[in-house]
Amino acid sequence: MSKVVVIGGGPAGCFAAYYAAQNGNDVILIEKNEKLGKKLYITGKGRCNVTNASDMDELLSNVMGNNKFLYSAFNDFSNKDVMEFFENRKTHLKIERGNRVFPKSDHSSDIISCLKRALDDEGVEIMFNSNVKELIYDHLTVEEKAEKIDPNSKYKKKKEKKKLDKIVKGVVLSDGSKILADKVVVATGGFSYQTTGSTGDGYKFAENVGHKIIEVSPALVPFNIKEEWVKSLQGLSLKNVSLRIMSPKNKKLYEDFGEMLFTHFGVSGPMILSASSNIKPRDFENELHLFIDLKPALDEATLDKRILREFESGINKQFKNVLGHLFPTKLIPIIVNLSTIDADKQVNDISRVERLDFVKLIKNLPMTIVSKRSFNEAIITKGGVTVKEVDPSTMGSKVCKNLFFCGEVLDLDALTGGYNLQIAWSTGHLAGISC
Repeated sequence: MSKVVVIGGGPAGCFAAYYAAQNGNDVILIEKNEKLGKKLYITGKGRCNVTNASDMDELLSNVMGNNKFLYSAFNDFSNKDVMEFFENRKTHLKIERGNRVFPKSDHSSDIISCLKRALDDEGVEIMFNSNVKELIYDHLTVEEKAEKIDPNSKYKKKKEKKKLDKIVKGVVLSDGSKILADKVVVATGGFSYQTTGSTGDGYKFAENVGHKIIEVSPALVPFNIKEEWVKSLQGLSLKNVSLRIMSPKNKKLYEDFGEMLFTHFGVSGPMILSASSNIKPRDFENELHLFIDLKPALDEATLDKRILREFESGINKQFKNVLGHLFPTKLIPIIVNLSTIDADKQVNDISRVERLDFVKLIKNLPMTIVSKRSFNEAIITKGGVTVKEVDPSTMGSKVCKNLFFCGEVLDLDALTGGYNLQIAWSTGHLAGISC
């Protein structure tokens, strides 16, 4: 029986600890907070979007980078396996729009309680309020080097780009105490929602043994908008609109259709969060142009006819008073102010040129993206431990023997919809069984 230390009590860490213990290991799970799953508790607005029930191709297509790395992990432990894990432990699930999977209770605490019971059942020792300072490692002996390649790995020696010449021996806690171990799993999460304990510790551990870290940036995060009028729309949600983001050189960077939300600082909502993950970090070094098509179902000619009908039905009304059937009340004064038409002008005095300019505004409501919001508002982190130095069939390090990584600490990120949690469950399971 091996002694295994798992660092981090999030979804990936809990699964790694559970499956390592189920395979007969003596497992210690070290969590810096007073309870498990502190970030998991707030996911899905407190409801916990456990996974996504789509097929494998759909799952992988929603992983933004390095999705091929996940083939083994997803095949070994699929979304169906995740659902069975909770259902078999009487934590019942439901499938909602977009194949999103939630607990029937709509309480993320039920998922966390289920994980805690599973860990207790397997005899996992959990150390709360404990912080790992560093990994203990040594250089491989001649005998260890001869055995360094996992005979069960699908990947041959020649594919290893870095020389595996270290071996992990345990961890040092912040109080200076040491815990020796045969295997160590790093499941410390990323750099988002730092108040939950995701402070990038795993990157430091990985770097110290020789791993390369891909630069991290906030992902699935709202945007700061330059225009002051956006603040007056705080709380307004727009559905069935389309979005287009352009570079300063007028290159299309992203487009989408769906839902968005105005906030006191800019914009958020599903489309915006997806955009933040699709656009490359270097593109945010400059201000970007955001255009919203408020009526994507209508081309300009059809929209013009629709506006004409509104004008004709309110022939003696002022421009500002005939738009109630076209836009939410909160948006009307903004649209009027951004147009070239005087708010008090009677609609029968509006020229065709003015009307066509108004059509273009509706199809291209302009905003300026100044920046992404901070890590504290990011759902996930883009970047992390490069997957080129991790064996995808085991989650084992190619740099340091008996060291494993899983979850958000790796350079893996996906769109919203349960895909990121699926990455955590699958990689955590694989790291656990590989111990």
